[in-house]
Amino acid sequence: MSEPPGAALSLAEAPPTDTPSRNLSAQRVQPLRRPGRWIVTAVVLVLVAQILHGLVTNPFYQWDRFRYWFLRPTVLDGLLVTLEVAALSAVLGLAGGIVLALGRLSGSPVLRAVSWTYTWLFRSVPLIVVLIFLYNFSALYKTLSLGVPFGPAFVSFDESKLATDMAIAVVGLSLNEAAYAAEVVRGGLLSVDQGQHEAASALGLPNGYQFRRIVFPQALRSITPNYVNQLIGLIKSTSLVFYVSLLDLFGSVQAMGNTYPGDIVPLLLVATVWYLILTSAVSVVQFYVERYYARGATRTLPPTPLQKARAGLADLRARLRREAAV
Repeated sequence: MSEPPGAALSLAEAPPTDTPSRNLSAQRVQPLRRPGRWIVTAVVLVLVAQILHGLVTNPFYQWDRFRYWFLRPTVLDGLLVTLEVAALSAVLGLAGGIVLALGRLSGSPVLRAVSWTYTWLFRSVPLIVVLIFLYNFSALYKTLSLGVPFGPAFVSFDESKLATDMAIAVVGLSLNEAAYAAEVVRGGLLSVDQGQHEAASALGLPNGYQFRRIVFPQALRSITPNYVNQLIGLIKSTSLVFYVSLLDLFGSVQAMGNTYPGDIVPLLLVATVWYLILTSAVSVVQFYVERYYARGATRTLPPTPLQKARAGLADLRARLRREAAV
């Protein structure tokens, strides 16, 4: 049977079709050139090099005195006070923030009004004012009592004995921190999908169980990064307790600076480095907490720094092998 006009060629007569693909695969892919990125990178590297050179070579920083003061017992004692104040204030502030957030979301108009007023007040007043007010609280109230309003008191306390420097610092920071933590917690609770509440209610779960096991664990994924920012701010805010006669890290450095005026700059650098260490440690903890609560919300967990380093080394080795093969 004769083939119609325009019929396909036989396999023997057909031209090779894989030659262009083989040629393309043999060619090396040239990366997209980005001259602007290289220029900006070079400028940034020059600026960083100049800053580091100034830090190392400028005798004004007195790095020998920095090494002398960095691990002195006075500084370490102040560091322990800072850690103690920050830890207690963070726990009490978060607990108070949870209570205030639940009050803002409550069906009771009284609880909503009281929670809103507390948050508004302590977010408006500077922390240093709160600390100084509490430091002079005994001038307003000599004793504190529990009893019937406008009636007899059942228990009375001497305010001057209760209001130690540590107690004033922790209470002042906790009151201030609770106002900000309340908004962080409330935002996290509102971020939970409404369907989760409806599904829990459809299963007949009690409200307390819904909050503890379903709503709050999901809200923590949103609460954690925001509250860690607050926690880092809290660590830096502990430097203000020096004004209520508590020698924390900054207070110890300030006292030593008054005694040794020539070492003010290295002492400030000592405080700066210790604050950097504390906030960096909190950031590391934040990464692993966020990674833990990301389970079930993402298909793959974000890699840890060690995993990133291993992947980077493997990628570098593979690139070197390809360069050697070419």
